[in-house]
Amino acid sequence: MLATHPSGDGQAGLASAVWIDLLQPTAEEIARVSAATGLRVPTESQVSEIESSSRLAFEGGAFYLSAPLVAVDADGEHELSPVGFVLSPRVLLTIHFVPLAAFEAYRDESATLPPHSAEEALLRIFELIVDRAADNLERAGAACDELSRAAFRGGRQRGDATSHATSKIASKLSAALRRIGATAEQISRMRDELLGLGRIGAYLEESGIAEAPKVNALRLKGIRADIASLTDYEAHLSGKLQFLLDATLGFINIEQNEIVKTLTIASVVGIPPVLIAGIYGMNFRVMPELRWALGYPMALALIVVSGLVPLWWFKRRGWM
Repeated sequence: MLATHPSGDGQAGLASAVWIDLLQPTAEEIARVSAATGLRVPTESQVSEIESSSRLAFEGGAFYLSAPLVAVDADGEHELSPVGFVLSPRVLLTIHFVPLAAFEAYRDESATLPPHSAEEALLRIFELIVDRAADNLERAGAACDELSRAAFRGGRQRGDATSHATSKIASKLSAALRRIGATAEQISRMRDELLGLGRIGAYLEESGIAEAPKVNALRLKGIRADIASLTDYEAHLSGKLQFLLDATLGFINIEQNEIVKTLTIASVVGIPPVLIAGIYGMNFRVMPELRWALGYPMALALIVVSGLVPLWWFKRRGWM
């Protein structure tokens, strides 16, 4: 899909446009844009390169820039998608391969307030991208707060050691781990987006190329300051998520220890009765208790007492 701003028809519209937005461009659309602007239109493989020399370059009087941006699909999943920017003194080309909220918002905005220059279009797109990154980080921060409340205020009561309760807690901890992982993945992708934009901002401001298109330094500096503050906030959220991950794994270890403790108590309690039953189950000729009338009740009583004594001792030590 090819859109021009201000809008126009045919090659004349492309030649007079300040911003040309290419969404999943076809070979025919790429050829038309190249012919109208005299600029090279990067392919998807070219804007997907990760080397700095490929993402930030000056060629033929224009900046060729690329960065991964976060795209939110219909299911709310965050995915990184490569985006290319070609900034010349006359026109801005944007190339992306999935719909992006910032571009759609600026497309609507430019319908009523068309950009006056390629520089203005680029900076406004950057501002919208940063605004949406801030919104996404705010939602991630709210998710972290919710996870924190669930982790530290929803502990089980002492003595709640039934199998049903243990299974329910294990299910909750497993769900918490999945949510922590999903939130961490979203934050990681937003970090990649912010780092990419930050590199572009630094390159535009510090390139020092005499024949390069001019960019409003004050406005660009404001965008870079916003990116720096969001990057700091992202680092804070990453640290908080790591703490929540460690805490959740700690809770899982506690639950496992509770299960092992219960099994240990059961096995220890069962040892003395089994020992006594084994002794009186031996078929020796000389065993005085065999001739006692109360020998059998006495053995049963010993078995019961030998099981109750360890239980009493564990209870006294606070292990139960």
